[in-house]
Amino acid sequence: MAQSYVQVTTTTDARAEAAGLARSAVAERLAACAQLVGPVASTYWWEGEIETAEEWMVVFKTTADRFDELATLITDLHSYDTPEIIATPVVAGSLDYLAWVAEQTEPGERDEAVDEPED
Repeated sequence: MAQSYVQVTTTTDARAEAAGLARSAVAERLAACAQLVGPVASTYWWEGEIETAEEWMVVFKTTADRFDELATLITDLHSYDTPEIIATPVVAGSLDYLAWVAEQTEPGERDEAVDEPED
């Protein structure tokens, strides 16, 4: 069976939390890449009220095989009671890029350099 790929998104109310989620997912090889987008304006229902908030979006690039572990990591580290975790299938892409995603998300030893804080 051919490898399949997904883009997974979540949002959070702070850039630092978004950056931490991104770094943790990449460090654990659950995503090859994670991009922060924001701030974005979100409007949504929460506890019977319409809310509006400024949030940061994280877009993770990974394989479908790694989705469940990535979703668990996001849930465990996220500050929201019910974090957004949505996977969108990648229907086409650069073969070289997708091969890189597959290579970078292979389970393996954690690189000690991942514990170094970003600049």
